[in-house]
Amino acid sequence: MPDETLNRYRQSIDNIDAALIHMLAERFKVTQAVGAYKATHGLPPADPSREEAQIARLRGLAKQADLDPEFSEKFLRFIIDEVIRHHERLQGGTGSP
Repeated sequence: MPDETLNRYRQSIDNIDAALIHMLAERFKVTQAVGAYKATHGLPPADPSREEAQIARLRGLAKQADLDPEFSEKFLRFIIDEVIRHHERLQGGTGSP
């Protein structure tokens, strides 16, 4: 029989994971709107200066939160790359489905 303390920790992890998924879904809804706006207005799918500013900002937040900034950058870079692929598809680019 699993330990009750371990079960409580796992339940907290499950709740946090669910919240993360819902937050990512909301984030991607907004970035899809950004991609549609960019496609309509002839703007490039990527904005390297914005991406670098976001990475720097979130690395700072990670440090404040006692989270490894390298991990946070890798995580954000993964998300940014996926958003750019979505934006490229909206503009008829070659991003993967």
